[in-house]
Amino acid sequence: MRTLDGRYRLEQRIGIGGMSEVWRAHDAVLDRPVAVKVMSPGQEGQDTSVERIRAEARSAARLVHPNVASVHDFGTCSTLPGGNVPYIVMELAEGETLAAHLRAGPLDWRIAVRVCAEVSAALAAAHAHGIVHRDVKPANVILTPAGVKVLDFGIATPSGTPDRSPEGIVVGTPAYLAPEQLERAPATPAADMYALGVLLYYCLSGRLPYEAGTTTQLFGARRREAPRPLPEIDGLPPEVAELCARCLADDPAERPTSLVAALLLAEAVDARVYVPMGQPLAPRQRVGPVSPWTRRAATEATEAAPLPDWSTRAG
Repeated sequence: MRTLDGRYRLEQRIGIGGMSEVWRAHDAVLDRPVAVKVMSPGQEGQDTSVERIRAEARSAARLVHPNVASVHDFGTCSTLPGGNVPYIVMELAEGETLAAHLRAGPLDWRIAVRVCAEVSAALAAAHAHGIVHRDVKPANVILTPAGVKVLDFGIATPSGTPDRSPEGIVVGTPAYLAPEQLERAPATPAADMYALGVLLYYCLSGRLPYEAGTTTQLFGARRREAPRPLPEIDGLPPEVAELCARCLADDPAERPTSLVAALLLAEAVDARVYVPMGQPLAPRQRVGPVSPWTRRAATEATEAAPLPDWSTRAG
């Protein structure tokens, strides 16, 4: 069992990607569980330098919000293979990814809207700090007993930053990339809102807005075709379907802001979200430990029964 800097004991690998591994770990100094993201040694086309990862950690650490997984620490370790390897210590979000929930099919529309309202609130906090996530997708959303947590600002960047990735390298997940990202335009909050539109569409319908079996087909379809309209969903408020379509607009200027999306989606299910203004919206009284991700909770939301407050959150 490896220990980083004599403090973080790596216990179980819980995620792996092209640029990093994420471990469940124990902080021996504060005696608490944490998640540790250990960067892989640099590969061609990838910037895993200590300076860039430190900048990433600093940016993410500025985001203090109930729906954002907090960053606790940054360090480097020279004992791991590959030399001087940077790592980021984060809040350990206990729960399942949205991707895992979606393997069983689309969500009840009330749960889907509630999830995306909280994702929008997290993005609103990031955008208020001038930070663009750039990789909003189901695998980066955790559903916990206390609500949504948006993870991995690992390729986050200040708004307006040019795309400096090597030619042929796509930053982000292809299915969730905005059209302008395919043309290597500078990252803006509108790109995150396109990804939110794809996320909402997928949660509601269980499929992507485009017909494609491969990444190459996906890119071709998106350049030739408009997104498929959402299928008919019994009870779905028309303003939610309209918001989804607006998020998927080719023109970034036509997409709603993250704040507008958070407010509209929260209102549609009478849920509570926290936005940069610092005030919770649509508060409800706590009535017991009901998971917000069950059909029971979704049904209660539309029948005006009290929903759980999930946790006490400072405005």
